Amino acid sequence: MRKYIDLSTAIENDIPSDPPQMIPKIDHRDHETSIEEMLGMFPGATVEDLPAGLAWVNDYVYLSTHSGTHLDAPWHYHPTMSKGERALTIDEIPLEWCVGHGVVVDMTDKPDGYSVTIDDFKEKLEEMNYSLKEGDILLVNTGASKHWGSPQYLKAGCGMGKETTLWILSHGIRVVGTDAWSWDRPLGYIAEEFAATGNKELIWEGHFAGIEQGYCHIEKLSNLDQLPPFGFEFYCFPIKIKGASAGWIRAVAAVDEKE
Repeated sequence: MRKYIDLSTAIENDIPSDPPQMIPKIDHRDHETSIEEMLGMFPGATVEDLPAGLAWVNDYVYLSTHSGTHLDAPWHYHPTMSKGERALTIDEIPLEWCVGHGVVVDMTDKPDGYSVTIDDFKEKLEEMNYSLKEGDILLVNTGASKHWGSPQYLKAGCGMGKETTLWILSHGIRVVGTDAWSWDRPLGYIAEEFAATGNKELIWEGHFAGIEQGYCHIEKLSNLDQLPPFGFEFYCFPIKIKGASAGWIRAVAAVDEKE
């Protein structure tokens, strides 16, 4: 028996889990407020011509391509990827990148703002008795998703830096993901360290790893705690937006269960 688990967050109004300029705005027009709109499509029609005097429902949405659960394309990080190739936009991502064997690494024991190391991953994978393989899709459960819907979400979870990201990609992995707002550590922690040290290598280092090796990552996943560590199929096909830096996905895991 195959069970499908929804790993996406919903896009909705007034959710303070993004910076103010990125919070989605949705204009829901119900069966009554859309009457004028619908009648405009049928010259001569009146309210009496509609069933019970009600029209269709429509929704108008303003949002970033990085709203909700989404897949970042290499174009988001830099104009080039893989040491000089033109970076792929979201409509150019190979479909085969977007389906694979899922692997969940539990990093919920790491504090908010922590930079996950290569040794951390090696230790966790050894505990799982699993070796990363080409085509795997690696998902990191930071525990940040429990704060979804609150401002705390922007500050929650650990993150991955450049060297750790490149180590993961060295196994033939092209897509990774996190339940946190960013694949990198929460930006506030990075900003504080940069202000204190002036070390430019800290800035968005996990993302900028794509300059050396092209890859995609997923942000704002949910329900990762409902998955086994491995042994499931994962799907993350992005909406095809021409020339865009990211695309919304309905992230889904397919888990085979014994009957």
